[in-house]
Formats: sequence, C-alpha cells, structure tokens
Amino acid sequence: MGEMKLERADEGIGFLLRYENVAWYEDGAVRILDRRIYPIRVEYVTCRRHEEVAQAIADMVTQSGGPFLAAAMGMALAAWEVRDRGEEEVLAFLEQAAYTLSHARPTTAAKMGRITERALNVARQALAEGKSGLALVEALQRNALAQINENYLRYTAVAGYLADQIPHNGTIMTQCFAETIVGTLLRELRRRGSDVKLICPETRPYFQGARLTASVARDMGFDVTVITDNMPAYVMEKKGVDLFTSAADIITLDGHIVNKVGTFQIALAARYWGIPYLVTGSPNPSHPDLSSVVIEERDPDLAMDALGTRTTLPGVKGYYPAFDVTPPKLCDGVVTEKGIFAPVDLKRYFTV
Repeated sequence: MGEMKLERADEGIGFLLRYENVAWYEDGAVRILDRRIYPIRVEYVTCRRHEEVAQAIADMVTQSGGPFLAAAMGMALAAWEVRDRGEEEVLAFLEQAAYTLSHARPTTAAKMGRITERALNVARQALAEGKSGLALVEALQRNALAQINENYLRYTAVAGYLADQIPHNGTIMTQCFAETIVGTLLRELRRRGSDVKLICPETRPYFQGARLTASVARDMGFDVTVITDNMPAYVMEKKGVDLFTSAADIITLDGHIVNKVGTFQIALAARYWGIPYLVTGSPNPSHPDLSSVVIEERDPDLAMDALGTRTTLPGVKGYYPAFDVTPPKLCDGVVTEKGIFAPVDLKRYFTV
C-alpha cells in the first residue's frame, strides 16, 4: 500500500488507541489487537477473510469503537479476496461482505451498516473510475483510515465540551471503555494542565474498565484507580467524584442511553448523590425510540468466568445481557461535537 497522506489525529494518545493497534489492513490480512487479554499480553488476531473479521468482532477481540474500524478494514480485505474477479462479481461479493460485517453484533447493526455502506459507495465510485484489483483494495483501506481519522477529530471537539464540565484537578468515574473519548479527553485535559483523577469500575466479565480504560489513562500519565463493579455507589461519595461519564452504543432520539450493562445502576447512584452524568456520542436517527433496539445477550458462561477461570460449581447458571438502558431523566446531558444537548431535546442536534 502507498503511504497514507493525512495528518493523523491519534498523536499524543495512548498505545491502545493508535490506529495500527485498533485494526489495520495490510498485505491481504486485517490485524486486530486482542482487547480480551491486553495489557496482560500484547497479541494480535490476524484475519485473512472478512468473515474472520466479523467473527473477531462478535467474539469481542475488539469492542467499543474498535469494530467500526475493523469493519471498514474488513471491507478492504474483502476486496483483496476478489481482487482477480470481474466488476459485477466484485460488487456482489462486497455487498455480501458489508452485510456480514455490519451484522456481527446485533445491537450496533444500524451504526455498523453506515460504516459498510460508506465503504460500498467508495467501492462503487472506484469501480466506475476503472479501478480494480489492488487499486480498489487501496481505495478501501484509505477510506477506513479516513473514517477513523474523522472520528478522532470529531471526538476532539467532543472532548473540549466535556472537559469544560470537569473541575480543574477533579475526579471522574467512567464506565467500560469509551474508546476515542478517553484518549481525546485526557489529551485535552493534559493540554489544560488539569491533573484529573479517574476511577474505573472493572467492567466484568471482560474487565474493559480495568484493562483498557485504566491502561490508556496510565499510559498517558494520569492518576487512575480501578474498583469492582459493585463499588461505584459507595466510592462516588467516599472519593468525591465530580462527574460520571460514559459513551453509548446507541442514543435513541427520545434520549435513552444504551450502553454497557451497569451504566444504568451507576447513573442511579450518581443521581442519588447529586453527581452529574454526561454521556458522549450523538443521537442515532435509526433508533427513534427503544422499540428498534435489540439488547444483545451473550454466552451466559461468560458471567461465571474471570479471565479464563471458572468461578462457580458445575450446574450453576449464568445470565449476560451485554447492555442496559438508562432513561433520559437520569442523564444530565449528551455531549456531542456540536455542544451539549438535553436528552429530551436531541432532535435539535440535527438542526444546528
């Protein structure tokens, strides 16, 4: 592949969020940092077919914003798979790949569909211009890189608005791994000279808070403390938390926040203590309300597992909903690249 000619927006952000460590296509393979085991081990899953990329997304090799780049890079891999075929066959194959990649996890299928549709449009335009084979692959790789770069730039703006709400040298509590906003927010706070402290619930069963959020914070030089998932309500008051913040997998147009399971209960505790809860993201027009949202239920055995160690006797049952829903009245604001909106006023986001 030729050298990418753009100013990268991941400068000054922790190792985990560098583009090559999220998902990267090169020479007929997509390489994805395995977030299930980082930072205990730094290992990559190598996918040589787009179906393997979709399976990696389903298996939580990458999560939060990672699947979006993985899907875009997966489209470049799909083009590689049919690099020697005719235009009609290539386009049909890419359309099938787009469906496979976008539906790897049901709750985020609509958002993932926008990623793969963008890649399809790039492919259609490239084919119309007579580009095929490796030229088509490169066009789709460049699209993937441009997509994540645009996202980081957008979240740089989001980070500015969120940073305005955090007291200088204050304390924030996070939930799960908010991907881009974690890196861009900490970079912005560092620019402002604010030595914010982070408290990260561990986020069972994959421990994303402990392994990912805390790792990025420490990598960037911030004071970070990990707590177990049943501690937030007590710790909020005990440690003087100033703000609770999370990202969201879906923000419905009527203001419901669909995010990693556990977000709802932390939001409840925050409301009890009078601590603001701000969510980062943008309202999703594909989800006007909760009726269109599918809450993914994952392998129940994962609820009885801690980093590969079984924690229960045989015959004990588990249950693992991947997400929960925080109602609008428990959220103090939706922080977007256009500013902060009340959850009951999200339609205005599309008019400003």
